[in-house]
Amino acid sequence: MKNVIVILLLSLNFLVYSQEKTRILFILDASNSMNLKWDEQTRMESAKEILNQSIQDLKGIPNLEIALRVYGHQSNVSNAHQDCNDTKLEVPFGANNTEKIKQKIKTITAKGATPIARSLEAAAGDFPNEKSRNYIILITDGLESCDNDPCAVATKLKEKEVKVTPFVIGIGMDLSYLEQFNCIGAYTEAENKNSFKTVLSTIINKALLNTTVQVNLNDLSLNPTETNVSMFIYEAGTDRLLQTLTHTLNRYKNPDTLVWDPNIKYDIHVKTLPQIIKKNISITKHAHNKIQIDAAQGFLSFTSKRSPYNVNYTMRVSQNDNNTTINHQHLKSTEKYLIGKYNIEIFTLPRIYMEVEVKEKQTTTIDVPAAGTFDLRCKTPKVGQIFVLNENNKYEWVCNLNSNSTKQKWDLQPGKYKLIYRGVKQFSSSYTTEKIFTIKSNNTIYLTL
Repeated sequence: MKNVIVILLLSLNFLVYSQEKTRILFILDASNSMNLKWDEQTRMESAKEILNQSIQDLKGIPNLEIALRVYGHQSNVSNAHQDCNDTKLEVPFGANNTEKIKQKIKTITAKGATPIARSLEAAAGDFPNEKSRNYIILITDGLESCDNDPCAVATKLKEKEVKVTPFVIGIGMDLSYLEQFNCIGAYTEAENKNSFKTVLSTIINKALLNTTVQVNLNDLSLNPTETNVSMFIYEAGTDRLLQTLTHTLNRYKNPDTLVWDPNIKYDIHVKTLPQIIKKNISITKHAHNKIQIDAAQGFLSFTSKRSPYNVNYTMRVSQNDNNTTINHQHLKSTEKYLIGKYNIEIFTLPRIYMEVEVKEKQTTTIDVPAAGTFDLRCKTPKVGQIFVLNENNKYEWVCNLNSNSTKQKWDLQPGKYKLIYRGVKQFSSSYTTEKIFTIKSNNTIYLTL
């Protein structure tokens, strides 16, 4: 809880206030369904607590007026009756009315119907006629109980140039009705009390600052379909880390909207494999900015399908034109990479080297042949080396014998091998001996020297 409160306060201090007046109307759902449990409190208790905290943080912000409308708090709902006109502007817009709204919120009891559309319709008349940036933040559990056309309501709201951001608290609710509010604005679903606090803070910031950013991670068709990757946001040209975010697509498959300070420039580090760095980004004040980043990706799958037992191979991945290690990928895993060509080094005996290409939205599978076992027994310790006959018909070093052991075992890739050795206590090169052997997948070769 403490960390979330800090985030809320910092984000409010992050604002750059416009000289134009801003008006925010909070509409609070006080219907009977808000009495249901949510985390350790009822939905109503959580909503009142967090709304009061958020309103307190708005105190003293210049050129800002807030108001409170409540519905479902005047008439009890029953199986035989519900009051669909139960909506009231409890605290009108005005300067320095923060404490008045907080006190009113404390007295609200949830007990009635859920006239969402009628409340929004009435809200069109809550805003003064003088020019301002007008916003509605609706806090509800998302269950409409009265029949009205929200798109007809939207027309009236747009005539007043009111921007509506429905905010739905609770999970597992029937949100199908609120889908119709697409003609008015967007809505966000809070999973728990902490996320409710964070998202409400973000929505308030959007209303006050009105400078938003959308980071598009584009595929080859320039559609922003890539997501679920961490982003580090720095002040441009510095090591000052401003934010870390997990890139997210909303329920409509559009990149999430972020609130940033337009008075500084940014560097973005997108933690794809390999990472993408976009530097010195400027954003336009009081506008919705789209930052375009080419991030088409595909997959590398690392398997060894014919191995009958658990092996523990690791694969080193680097770019074709850069030998820096991007990732050590483990067997039986699939990882996402930017499209392009990569060099692969697989830590088998002997090493396997190859070049692969990652294609957009496709999976390139690297299947390691099942190893065979070379079981070596020596009557006396030997010094020597094992070589494999490579594709150029030349012998390539694989490993050394342990001159202190008479029993050794290796898992080797299929192929033709040569063992060159002599006794540790044989002090002449003339004692050198060699053995040729072949390794096959899932077979064991026994050799006694």
